[in-house]
Amino acid sequence: MKQGLLIDVDGVIYGGDEMINGADVFISTLLTNKIPFLFMTNNSQRTRLEGVRKLKKLGIDVTEDHIYTSAMATGQFLADQAPNKTAFVLGEGGLLTSLHENGLTLVETEPDFVVLGEGRNFTLEMVQKAVDMILGGAKFITTNRDPSPRKPGWNNLGISSTTAMIEEATGRKAFTIGKPSPVMMRSARKALKLETAETTVIGDTMDTDIQGGVQMGY
Repeated sequence: MKQGLLIDVDGVIYGGDEMINGADVFISTLLTNKIPFLFMTNNSQRTRLEGVRKLKKLGIDVTEDHIYTSAMATGQFLADQAPNKTAFVLGEGGLLTSLHENGLTLVETEPDFVVLGEGRNFTLEMVQKAVDMILGGAKFITTNRDPSPRKPGWNNLGISSTTAMIEEATGRKAFTIGKPSPVMMRSARKALKLETAETTVIGDTMDTDIQGGVQMGY
């Protein structure tokens, strides 16, 4: 039976801007032995190319085909719902790219979906606009629910904070795509063309990577 790996990146392959010791040797071994794998990340900001560039700076030489993000899973999931849907997006490059590649039209009024990803330039006006759209009938989708790191000096809120704010303002629960949601865990496995019993998850976080793998039987 062939085996493949779904590998978390932050905390497994690198920490911040430093590679974790031995990660380059591990990935090189997978490539040499033609063991299929994907780097699976909840980060929806980066495009696949940006993810590859970061890894190459650390000495890990992979291609875009080795990257799978919550933005990609979100775009695929929404495209599967029905053709020609529209979305209002609070997010950045990776998410915008994925939605466009999956045929969604990005709009500023009356969307089918309000889609939330990580972002550094959100304003209260943008959030209020999203709230009004959800109250008007748009479905609320969040790429993940990663928490804030709660570290001194950290200036970016985790996406879970923004999700909770919009949920409170609308009384509507967001549908979550990223780890540990079965949506992303299943779509990443399918991207590797593997069966459940052929799939192993490697991660450092119990309530995302490991929980997601366990509930899917990986």
